[in-house]
Amino acid sequence: MWNPEAVDALKDGLARAVGIEVHGRVAACRGNLVSAEGLGGFAGVGDPCRIRLRPGDGGEVAAEVVGFAGDTAYLMPYEEIAGMRPGTDLRLDPGFGELRPDRTWRGRVIDAFGDPIDGKGPLPCGARAYPIQGRPVPAQRRRLVERRLHLGVRALDLFTPCCHGQRLGIFAGSGVGKSSLMAMLAARSDADVLVVGLIGERGRELNEFLRHTLGEAGLARSVVVVATSDMPAMMRRRAAYMTLTVAEHLRDEGLNVLCLMDSVTRFALALREIHLAAGEPPTTRGYPPSVFAELPRLLERAGPGEGLGTITGLFTVLVEGDDTNEPVSDTVRGILDGHVIMDRRIAEAGRYPAIDVLRSVSRTAPGCYASDEWPVVQRARRLLQAHEENKDLVTLGAYKRGANALLDEAIRLKPEIEDLLAQRLDEPRNADDDPFAALAAVLAMRAPI
Repeated sequence: MWNPEAVDALKDGLARAVGIEVHGRVAACRGNLVSAEGLGGFAGVGDPCRIRLRPGDGGEVAAEVVGFAGDTAYLMPYEEIAGMRPGTDLRLDPGFGELRPDRTWRGRVIDAFGDPIDGKGPLPCGARAYPIQGRPVPAQRRRLVERRLHLGVRALDLFTPCCHGQRLGIFAGSGVGKSSLMAMLAARSDADVLVVGLIGERGRELNEFLRHTLGEAGLARSVVVVATSDMPAMMRRRAAYMTLTVAEHLRDEGLNVLCLMDSVTRFALALREIHLAAGEPPTTRGYPPSVFAELPRLLERAGPGEGLGTITGLFTVLVEGDDTNEPVSDTVRGILDGHVIMDRRIAEAGRYPAIDVLRSVSRTAPGCYASDEWPVVQRARRLLQAHEENKDLVTLGAYKRGANALLDEAIRLKPEIEDLLAQRLDEPRNADDDPFAALAAVLAMRAPI
């Protein structure tokens, strides 16, 4: 008796059996979308393949199945496909979808395939294989997000505190200083190890970030995953998943990982390019629906695990025209556990990091503050809010001192609070520094009227 389920199970087992290769051939190529025939029912969405070009055309090209229609599978290549011809041979490559990371990878720079690109020699492979597009730890099996992580940035530690395993978005326009903020977090946070994903970065900025912004000390305790803007969309997408895969391994080793990704926006742009090429219709601002379905699959992989290790995720979002309500920003903000807003006006005024502490929110803040810290932060927020609401009156000289006691105090103390929030990248780090004590001292000041 015909049993379709048994046949499908047999095909799946054969495709993954040692020594057995499933081959097909290229039938058509339009743009970056390759149509393949001959794979039958062996190829499923997400399966990795190798396209064998002629010897003079560059050898094998990695690709991934992104869809199918009947017996025709649609592939997107990870690399350039110059030289591809009708009838070109291809094969499924199940092992290509896995990675064997190791904790000795700290201090290294790798590409989206996990290969080293820093010229320091080969990387050792770990004992356990992790799927590149792995699933998040089930929600009911995760530990709670509780213990505070000291990020070493006063504006964040004071007004947007973060716990181990929390996920924060850093929303900024271009040129506002998010790369410098990332370097500050890499150098000053209390995390055991860092995993940095540079997705869609300009090639010129890559070396600048590694050598000057991150520096030797920051790189020594980091694993950096890179896919520059000139690489195909599949490489940029895979680099983002690779970043979380490395972080998951280190978390499973019991380490507290700080995962920095710059940027989720470029990951979303890569997804848009892939899904549009696969024939999916565009919706909001040209983004197909699959983009908004895939974003949580990436971001939910950060967080606490079942053991002692955690992944604290800080994901930058490059907002278009400083609009924090555009589709990607709005979606990411709804997924994450808080958001940090970087304001161009603050940067233009010369205060870095240019974090707008009033608009930035941490959803774990109530559990982060000690009993003596919350009243200090609450008072500072009230003063800053009073100054913000009345800044036009103050600037125009229409406000008379004595009319509002809270505003009088805000006008006196605003410069002192701003000085405390300002922080240089090369500022010496002192383990005894207590930003809450410093803020309390500022609020206790009484300048003469």
